[in-house]
Amino acid sequence: MGIDPSQIKPNKTVDARGTSCPGPLLEAKRSITQVPIDGILEVLSSDPGTKKDIPAWAKKVGHELLGMVDESGYTRIFVRRKK
Repeated sequence: MGIDPSQIKPNKTVDARGTSCPGPLLEAKRSITQVPIDGILEVLSSDPGTKKDIPAWAKKVGHELLGMVDESGYTRIFVRRKK
């Protein structure tokens, strides 16, 4: 049974809508340090490339991608900090 991303309550939300690559990814990297271990960062992004960039970054550095929710004109991306 997976997590329903629309029900996730993040510890921190970063609104990177309106910025293009690599803006949302840089905001995620900067903001994850403000989330406790096992806490959740939510990134709001209107840049389609973010759907590939953030999962790849999370996997590379050892965080857990919990899911994405497409909203009208942007995507909500949830990452659990693992270290």
